[in-house]
Amino acid sequence: MRDTNEMEIQFDSKSCNEGFARVAVAAFLTQMNPTVEEVADVKTAVSEAVTNAIIHGYEKRKGKIRIFCRILENQFFMEVSDKGKGILNVEEAMQPMYTTKPEEDRSGMGFAFMEAFMDEVKVKSEPEKGTCVRMKKIIGKGRELWTTQSL
Repeated sequence: MRDTNEMEIQFDSKSCNEGFARVAVAAFLTQMNPTVEEVADVKTAVSEAVTNAIIHGYEKRKGKIRIFCRILENQFFMEVSDKGKGILNVEEAMQPMYTTKPEEDRSGMGFAFMEAFMDEVKVKSEPEKGTCVRMKKIIGKGRELWTTQSL
């Protein structure tokens, strides 16, 4: 069996907890010795997923957001889930600039940012049951190539 490490946190769907989520995930990630850029990428993805859960999933109502992270060798896996209203059309929601809340100046770029900063993003959602965003990032990708070429 391959060595893994996992963590799970749950918190209220309040915007003040978005910073907590970023820091908690970044702290867990540090054991992988990531670059500053890799940490920033993961923190951005966490922010976007948590903000989506607060704004769209719960529509600012109180609920719980769960983050589960797993480290497997050089792979970092993260799930951000809620039990909010869900997404009717995930494919449409993942299109850049698509937003259900234009009156709140939402840019519609949350999923696009997650996809840009992570290596893999999958969204599973069911109306009135909630949404789970699964993401993966390879930590150290390209580092081996850089060190062998610089010798």
